[in-house]
Amino acid sequence: MTRPGGKAPFKKSAAKKAESAARDRLPIKAGIQPAVPIAGEQIDLFSDGACDTQAGHGGWACILRFGERELVLSGNEENTTNNRMELRGLLEGLKSLKRPCQVRVITDSQYLRKAFTDGWILNWQRNGWKTASKEPVKNQELWEELVEQAKIHALTFIWVKGHAGHGENERVDVLAVQERKKLRAG
Repeated sequence: MTRPGGKAPFKKSAAKKAESAARDRLPIKAGIQPAVPIAGEQIDLFSDGACDTQAGHGGWACILRFGERELVLSGNEENTTNNRMELRGLLEGLKSLKRPCQVRVITDSQYLRKAFTDGWILNWQRNGWKTASKEPVKNQELWEELVEQAKIHALTFIWVKGHAGHGENERVDVLAVQERKKLRAG
């Protein structure tokens, strides 16, 4: 297959692929981190959200893994959005931790990841919780709670492509959808 004009197909160079992979495994921007380096346990936190946008039924889920131990949490909300459920999955997982930890957040949400790794939250705070287009930031109360949790735990974000066979990401997706469907059935 060729591109218009008879050019060879576009291929990412190895350097570009490595740069992209590195960007998907970033720590959060300075300013929303614990004041003191965290020496606590390394936790893997897989989270996801799901929402039926027509009915407003949403579900969230997370899996926290420490060594061989695992904690699975899930829940649902009415009159919500998918982004709120993505945030809720991470927030509830972080709130369940009993002491400061090093947390690797594995998510398929670019919205969630980029808010931390690309400095969106810092910009929103600087602008009085307004976006670059001067609109109020949606889900501000959840973002504020997440910022408080990020001051307790050392967070690193790893982005994975959704619905691409990543075991734990598929599990939290299924759990979030199950939670969403409970509202429809009830």
